[in-house]
Amino acid sequence: MAKLIQHPKVMEKVHEELTEVVRLNNIVEEFHSPKLRNLDVVVKETLRLHPPFPLLVSRCPNTSCTVGGYTIPKGTTVHLNIGAMHREPDLWGNPLEFRSERFLNIDYRGNNLQYLPFGSGRRICAGIPLAEKMLMHVVASLLH
Repeated sequence: MAKLIQHPKVMEKVHEELTEVVRLNNIVEEFHSPKLRNLDVVVKETLRLHPPFPLLVSRCPNTSCTVGGYTIPKGTTVHLNIGAMHREPDLWGNPLEFRSERFLNIDYRGNNLQYLPFGSGRRICAGIPLAEKMLMHVVASLLH
């Protein structure tokens, strides 16, 4: 909500979408979510800038390995700082700027590892679908 308040044009766009999809006299229902594309990208951009877990669960490699030119000895505790990754200029143009439209044409699932608000791989958050639906529903209800 804070990002929407800071960006009134984006909030107006989302509100117009809600009015068109949900209508003024109805309450927001789960079946509306797939039609709320602008709200979806706002939630994703907010999670990019403010991930729920900026440091993913630590890992300890079983064998020494080299990543990005750095040797990581066996048994070293490694934390993945997705808070920093989500603000990396090489991955995101103007990374500190709130631009929800950047998610209109991006597939963040699968092997696209630049957007990881809920982790990745075997340790990915099992509750992603629930979390995304709840975030969408709560924000949509508050705005509507």
